[in-house]
Amino acid sequence: MTFTLAIVGRPNVGKSTLFNRLVGKRLAIVDDTPGVTRDRREGDGVLAELEFRLFDTAGLEDAAPGSLEARMRAQTEHAVDDADAVLFMIDGRVGVTPTDELFARWLRTRSTPVILAVNKCEGSQGESGRLDAYRLGLGEPIGISAEHGEGLSDLYDALAPHYQAGLDRIAAASTDDEDDIFVDSGEETDDEIVAARPIQIAIVGRPNAGKSTLVNRLLGEDRMLTGPEAGITRDAISTPWEWGGRQFRLVDTAGLRKQARVYEKLEHLSVNDTFRAIQYAQVVILVLDADQPLERQDLTIARKVVEEGRALVICVNKWDSVKDRETALAQVRDRLQTSLQQVRGVPVVTLSALTGRGVDKLLPTIVKIFDLWNARVPTGALNRWLKEMLEGHPPPMGSHGKRLSVRYATQAKSRPPTFILFSSTATKLPESYLRYLTNGLRDSFGLDGIPIRILTRSGKNPFSKD
Repeated sequence: MTFTLAIVGRPNVGKSTLFNRLVGKRLAIVDDTPGVTRDRREGDGVLAELEFRLFDTAGLEDAAPGSLEARMRAQTEHAVDDADAVLFMIDGRVGVTPTDELFARWLRTRSTPVILAVNKCEGSQGESGRLDAYRLGLGEPIGISAEHGEGLSDLYDALAPHYQAGLDRIAAASTDDEDDIFVDSGEETDDEIVAARPIQIAIVGRPNAGKSTLVNRLLGEDRMLTGPEAGITRDAISTPWEWGGRQFRLVDTAGLRKQARVYEKLEHLSVNDTFRAIQYAQVVILVLDADQPLERQDLTIARKVVEEGRALVICVNKWDSVKDRETALAQVRDRLQTSLQQVRGVPVVTLSALTGRGVDKLLPTIVKIFDLWNARVPTGALNRWLKEMLEGHPPPMGSHGKRLSVRYATQAKSRPPTFILFSSTATKLPESYLRYLTNGLRDSFGLDGIPIRILTRSGKNPFSKD
């Protein structure tokens, strides 16, 4: 366990800007539009020698029950209750607003310690707002500038006592037994190191396909904001999780519409955030709506995942609403076979994230495809296979009238499996012949459902006696 700090405040006071500064990365989307952040985002924050878990939250707003804003506020309230300390931010240029007063009164009713920060105080512009903040009754206001990094030393001084008190509480609550201490017996192997790292999983798809509902079902809590409104999720929200003794990191992403339909700047930022999540993922779950499975946009997303070399799992959600399930599943698989030929055998899981039916099949599928994505083929077996493939179907003739020759092959890396073919010439083998070899690799070594890359190089066979 570690110390946790939640940043709260009304919309557009600079919470996400401060979050990005403390975690040292641009994890949260920042824009002048109020209410950009909706879900609770987590990151590892650092302030001098203080290391802590940081929550970025949606803007506090007084909203009608059942509305999207009310559900956003509930997520913020959970973050406050789970945190060891709260950083309440107001805008120094605007001063104290009635909304700030309302939520200051609410924070005083909670047991979590509160630090009051007045943002946008660069120079002397927010000094009047900082002095005005004394009337909130939350102690001495700290003037900071999240954008320019000013006032962080004062924030450190205010946070340090709460930080130490929080660590003391965590240590006192620890119930570790000496009998439970694990003693390492030696050096870790590469396989053990890979197995110990969290599997990075990105959940992607069109808007309103049920991505956030699926994440909540897997986590067993309402961690992500959900509802009938399309496009609720804006940031790519990362959450650690454990299942079956393995560590995972689930990344819920914004829905991807056709590029031609993306007009607003904020949606462009969300789309870019989703593409970054795909780039850093290891396994990508493409969530489909069972009532509208594998539309053109779904296939565009799938091709993007394959181009990035990520392992892909197709998740057909809302399966409980389908009447003729055999026909629907056959249509999905046929469409994949014809429109996504570069990755044959992509696993398809049918489920209902809302009811939980079929969700138990998803994680074993993810682990299986992840292990395939990490597969390595021994060089000896690979070259015996290559000899059989060359004898069964020799390479075509080159531009100089000589048949292209392939001398040997080796696997350069895994994740995804990447193979290098060494030839006597630097002439590239035709795409049709590379597809022949790729399909042979899948059939011979059980590599269905993952991207395979084959590169060609010129060079002498090191195993030859010539």
